Amino acid sequence: MKKRMIWIAPLGILAMAAFTFLGGEIVKLLWNWLLPPLFGWRLITFWQAVGVLALSRILFGRWGGRGFPRYGFRGRMRERWEKMTPEEREKLRERWGGRCGGFEAPPEPKPSM
Repeated sequence: MKKRMIWIAPLGILAMAAFTFLGGEIVKLLWNWLLPPLFGWRLITFWQAVGVLALSRILFGRWGGRGFPRYGFRGRMRERWEKMTPEEREKLRERWGGRCGGFEAPPEPKPSM
């Protein structure tokens, strides 16, 4: 068991290096293929491509996560709304009626046939 665990760290480092190299090369090739002819921008180097890749990861993804959540606040609230009785819905409308421009209830689900 311990002998097998010894290879995990070097393998992980090698995988991260391969991902960085492949990702940087792909970004560099796509950038240099598309943007200079279309917009007249300059060509970029490998390290600039790695920087663009890291910046896009910081801006549009989470470290160690799955990017933007597919089932966020609105989805959870819609699920709660569907589980409420009509009386509970009316109470919620009354409580939230004057806040933040009013309360807009989600549309009633259409019955499926």
